[in-house]
Amino acid sequence: MSDILIIDDDSEFREMLKTMMEMEGFNVATAEDGKIGVDLYRLKPTDLIVTDIVMPNQEGVETIYFLQKEFPGVKVIAVSGGGRGKASDYLHSITRLECVKGTFQKPFNMDEFVNKVREVIGE
Repeated sequence: MSDILIIDDDSEFREMLKTMMEMEGFNVATAEDGKIGVDLYRLKPTDLIVTDIVMPNQEGVETIYFLQKEFPGVKVIAVSGGGRGKASDYLHSITRLECVKGTFQKPFNMDEFVNKVREVIGE
């Protein structure tokens, strides 16, 4: 069973995604911002991180940068509902980071998301 860390400041979305991924057979940990997410990953690395891009305290891009620098093999799927700009703009800019294996704009198709998660993890 694979482990996933979900980092998202939207508690409803975070809990919904956690529940859905657990129903798909994954072990899921969650964090409400990037700083907490990085700390959790340091304590217990997971097979995949799903992170929002626009968050308070520590943005997703900054979170991904820190994780990639400290853990070169980390795998990330980025999600965004936007912020001050369009979600697609945020997501497009981070695809240059090697560890980002996929991006999804909220709301997204759950079947496509689960398929991408399985592909990235190698299930």
